[in-house]
This record gives sequence, C-alpha cells and structure tokens, in this order.
Amino acid sequence: SIQNKMLADAEKMNERLDEERIEASSGGGMVTAVVTGHGDLISIKINPECVDPEDVETLEDLVTGAVHTALEKADLLKTEE
Repeated sequence: SIQNKMLADAEKMNERLDEERIEASSGGGMVTAVVTGHGDLISIKINPECVDPEDVETLEDLVTGAVHTALEKADLLKTEE
C-alpha cells in the first residue's frame, strides 16, 4: 500500500541520516565538530595549538562556531532529504 511504502521510505531516510557524518570546522581547522544527519554531536577535535589557558574564550568561540556550522549543515541535509 502507499502508506506502507511511505513508512518504509521514511525509515530508510532516518537510517541514512543516522549514518551520515557531517563535519565542520572553525578557526582554519583548529576545531572540528562531527554530527549525524539528525544533528547529534559525535565528536569534537581540537588542535593543541589553539589551547591557551589564558584565552579560553577564543577556544569556546571556536567550538561553538564549529558545532553551529555542523548543525546547520545537518539541518540543510534533512531538508534536502
């Protein structure tokens, strides 16, 4: 039936979004965030060069920027799907 096909298609899309890995970075690659297609944060990579105990604020901004960009990309992917 059409309803069963729609459910199956939705399930496949859900699985694709779960398996999708979206990466975004900030600070010229100093901080990289990886999220799923659903926008679940999987990992954060931080280049040791940008870890300055006297300037934690910049690192926080870089992390926030990378995560924000990754989530925007995930939203765009969901919309396209």
